[in-house]
Amino acid sequence: MKRQKKSQEVEELIHQNLVENYEKYYRLAYSYVHNEADAQDIVQEAAYKAIFKSNTLKSPEYAGTWIYRIIVNEALGFLRKNSRVQPEAEPETGNHTDTYRDFDLEEAIEELEPLEKTIVMLRFFEDFKLEQIALVTNENISTVKSRLYRALKKLRIALAE
Repeated sequence: MKRQKKSQEVEELIHQNLVENYEKYYRLAYSYVHNEADAQDIVQEAAYKAIFKSNTLKSPEYAGTWIYRIIVNEALGFLRKNSRVQPEAEPETGNHTDTYRDFDLEEAIEELEPLEKTIVMLRFFEDFKLEQIALVTNENISTVKSRLYRALKKLRIALAE
């Protein structure tokens, strides 16, 4: 009985985390696939897996990073499955605000290896700490640091050209 109650609490925690952070999860998925519908599908599939596998979460305090890991894995799996080299351009809609986008930076980030891209996206677009990134990517923190610095060096070189 006690185990079932704990399982329900973890499932509720994951559900709450999914609802509260949906926009962040969507943004991360979109950064990989550059397609609104595909990003929504990735988040939906990741949410299903997170809730379905909630009993495998060992430490409830890491629920957020655990869900990020599922999102990243789903996005990478989607890209592998669909072998998208160049994403299609998204049609413009009328309801949007003008924002400055650095297309050179976006293009340079797209050229990074998937794990480097994940680290850069989590660090600079989601404001994750290196320790959190290590949990999401299932890497040692020193490995995350070296991959981050290598990715930044690649970005500097690409943007200098």
